[in-house]
Order: sequence, then C-alpha cells, then structure tokens
Amino acid sequence: MSVVLVHGNPETIAVWDPLRDALDRDDIVCLSPPGFGAPVPDGWGATVEDYRDWLIYELEAMESPVDLVGHDWGGGHVVAVAMKRPDLLRSWSTDVIGVFDAEYVWHDLAQLWQTPGAGEEAVEAWASESVDERAARLQTFGITPDVATKLAQGYDKTMAGCILTLYRSAVQPKMAQLGEGLAAAAQRPGLHLSATDDPFVGAIELQRRAAERAGARIEILDGLGHWWMVQDPQRGATALQRFWSSLDNA
Repeated sequence: MSVVLVHGNPETIAVWDPLRDALDRDDIVCLSPPGFGAPVPDGWGATVEDYRDWLIYELEAMESPVDLVGHDWGGGHVVAVAMKRPDLLRSWSTDVIGVFDAEYVWHDLAQLWQTPGAGEEAVEAWASESVDERAARLQTFGITPDVATKLAQGYDKTMAGCILTLYRSAVQPKMAQLGEGLAAAAQRPGLHLSATDDPFVGAIELQRRAAERAGARIEILDGLGHWWMVQDPQRGATALQRFWSSLDNA
C-alpha cells in the first residue's frame, strides 16, 4: 500500500523531507501539483477543479488504492478527491478540512492574493527578493533553515501565477459549496491533522464540524503550526502511522 504525499503553497516536495525520514518507508510517492515544483501543461487553468482532476489522473495511473496525505492546498486537493473519487483511496489525510466549512473566512494573505492588482504586487514582490530573503521569511513560520532554503529556491513566476489563479478560483462561497459534498468522503477512512497553532485553517470548531461531516478522525497536534511536518516530523509520522495501523487491523 503506497503512501502518496501532496504539498501546497508556496512549496515543493522538499517540505516533506523531514516527514519522509521519520516515516522510514520505501513506498512513499511525492506528487508536485503543476506550478508548485512541477511544469504546468499547455492550457493549464490552475483552478480548484483543475488541481483535483490532476490528482485524480495521477492516482488513476497507480496500481492500487493509496493512503493519500495532503498539506495546505495539497490537503484541499486530497479532500476534493476523497469526495469525487474515493475508489482511488484506501484512506485520506489532510490538515485543512476546516476550509470546507460554510463559515470559513480566508486568511489575510489569501484575501490579498484574491484581490486584483494587490495580489499581483504581492507575488511580484516575493519574486524580486533573493533566495535568502525568501528563506528568512519562511523561517519565521517555524520552517527549518535547510527546508526554507529549498522552498525559497522553488518559487518562480509560474508558481506566482498559479497562486493567484488558484486562490481566486476559491473565493467564498466556492469552498462552502464544495464542502456540501463532504459526506461523500466518508466512504473511505479519513484523518484530519489539527495543528493548534496554525493560523490559516480556521477555528477548531470549523475543523471539527467539517471532519464530522466527512466521517474523519481528528488528531490534535498541540503546539505545532502550519508546517507541522517540518517542526516535529516524528509526531506527525506517529499520528499517521497510528491511523494507518488501525486500518491494517480492521
């Protein structure tokens, strides 16, 4: 049973390096969404639906159902797949299920990207910074220097454009509308990793409500932030392994 990891924004597969080491498995596959460490196909739309369908396509090429894990927007893509194609999964795990609740309000940075003009200025300002400057910014969120540098090196104009399009395709009430289908995700076992110091994913009440509708368990990662897989990869690995072991024994 393969484990498939899908990262988010503004990231590359390097964000998973510490967790991969902690999991210590030889069947881990990391998928980079187009524009986020991977080329964009001709005519790429970069919308919520485009990324969901991209991930479905990638999973269809695999030999058997997988344990699918997503972080940040990768976690959003995971939930979207669990709702539409649960047959491709043995299980799914995410850390952003609260964004599918009807009361979720996008964080300030997302709202900046969703604003025409201001969003372009913001992503262009990032692009104009040096790798060291971008890495230093990422380290303020608890990302270790080595991972922060790798992520900073992966940021380019293609990623910047995908950031804007993706977030603008997800302006509310879009995520709330998608969340109306959460019950379909309950066809496969789900896990929501709730990092208590994550400022981007909505209040715990929203997370619990969305997880309940999707039939997902909740694992509390007390004291960890948005990049929990870098801050304490062993705790994240333990939570995931406990979840997968429960399925092996079911």
